[in-house]
Amino acid sequence: MDRKVKRYFMGRPGRDGAGVNLIRTFGNSEIPDFDPFLMMDFFDSKDPEDYIKGFPWHPHRGIETVTYLIHGEIEHGDSLGNKGVIRDGDCQWMTAGSGILHQEMPKAQPQMLGVQVWLNLAKKDKMTDPKYRDITSEMVPVYEEESFKIHIVAGTYGDVTGPMEAIETKPSFFDVELKANSEFLYEIDPDFNSYAFLVRGEAVFDNDKGGLISYPNGVLFDNGDTIRVTTKDKPARFLLLSGKKLNEPVAWGGPIVMNTKEELQLAFQELNQGTFIKKK
Repeated sequence: MDRKVKRYFMGRPGRDGAGVNLIRTFGNSEIPDFDPFLMMDFFDSKDPEDYIKGFPWHPHRGIETVTYLIHGEIEHGDSLGNKGVIRDGDCQWMTAGSGILHQEMPKAQPQMLGVQVWLNLAKKDKMTDPKYRDITSEMVPVYEEESFKIHIVAGTYGDVTGPMEAIETKPSFFDVELKANSEFLYEIDPDFNSYAFLVRGEAVFDNDKGGLISYPNGVLFDNGDTIRVTTKDKPARFLLLSGKKLNEPVAWGGPIVMNTKEELQLAFQELNQGTFIKKK
């Protein structure tokens, strides 16, 4: 059964970090609709003044952050001593776990186009050891047919599997390029949540309703075992994410997401006391 659109969503302009202009497509006001996904910020600018102030050192606990660039360059570093650069087609998948400090500093480029997604961690994994995984564009496999191309960061399409895996949430992260007058089908676990977000072009995500939507807009899918996306006169490029629902309580305080208010209070107390970082 094809999945229908549960609701459409449109990003709202926002500012974060030291003054980065972005579009927050969904966030804490949508809990638990997107479970296990918590938030997605969309970056789309040709003006470096929108983003070069970046995201200086800040903490995270209890989540995974996924930064995926279609175009751009971001230098990053963390409290474990990791550092590197994310460029066109690269992804940084960070498991904050028990606690990490990191920074992300975009560099001036002709275009900054990408997203950062927050993926929740299960209660039993909230305090796991933090780790970084830098995925270069060469590590991201591509599944290609005549009418579409999929850059697979996580999950499987056909016989192609992406480099990332999360045991509890089992996420898929696809960057799909769909030609004009074409159709894309994806068979999905009917119990998984899924959403799509257009980063370019326009597409139909619910063939019963038949309406074209254009970027930057997204859809949260309802239940079903097949996602069907079609295009008309223009091509589309969209991100398609899916994952297993955690169905756990969420206590959210800025960059920290736990299960209870008491756990949040402890995290901020440890930040103040200098005991937040458990693994050095």
